[in-house]
Amino acid sequence: MRISKRLEDARKAYDKGDVTGSARAHGHRAITQAQEEHGGAASQYLGEMVYGGLDGIITTFAVVSGVAGAKLGTSVILILGLANLLADGFSMATGAYLSSKSEQEFYRKEWEREAWEVEHFPEGEQAELYEVYRQRGYNKDEARQMVEIQSQEPGRWVKAMMVDELGMLEDERNPLANGLATFIAFVIAGTVPLLVYLIGLLVPIPANIAFLASLILSGIALFALGAAKVLVTRLNPIRSGIEMLAVGGLAAGVAYLVGALLKGLGG
Repeated sequence: MRISKRLEDARKAYDKGDVTGSARAHGHRAITQAQEEHGGAASQYLGEMVYGGLDGIITTFAVVSGVAGAKLGTSVILILGLANLLADGFSMATGAYLSSKSEQEFYRKEWEREAWEVEHFPEGEQAELYEVYRQRGYNKDEARQMVEIQSQEPGRWVKAMMVDELGMLEDERNPLANGLATFIAFVIAGTVPLLVYLIGLLVPIPANIAFLASLILSGIALFALGAAKVLVTRLNPIRSGIEMLAVGGLAAGVAYLVGALLKGLGG
């Protein structure tokens, strides 16, 4: 996800009702600079990092809660927690990689098809683009002019067909980096519920104290990540944090209840 400083400034000005700030963000210099920046590398993968982290902490704490509810002991929590952390993290990373790679491959395939059609059936492609613009509310003359402008250069013409006809935008992110960002965020955030149990390997901690500490740490991390989600969704950070805390708490509560109900199966 690419967010230029100009766009960020424009959003802040809108949120504050700052007309002067909005005008500054729409100045020629700001627009030109934004086109040259294209956003930083980290911002492209911000969504994957936030959502990967949320998934990591929720699923891992659910495992901790389930085992704690069944009263199976610290060793089982660590074994299942770490196994879940690495296995699910790898699974999510693989899914993010394959999803991104498949989307890019599909985009390239459609681009090649549109380019071939533009070369061999230019009249038909012009007619398709004309109908798209007409359906969007342009009058006949406006639609013809837009088609004429777009079809003057093949590359621009194909891109217009991709965006206006197919509604497809190119994903410029690296699939491998996409998967890696997801995995790292998942593992780092997912380690939070296990921290106190890892410390317990060195310093004995009563089971009830360890679970309470894990609960508090996970709650803080969930709220923080939920609030950080606004970097992607642009929603209220407090509300977003509370929502994620509620979702994570519900998942943990269900897991704890199931563990408590089935604890007899653990011997």
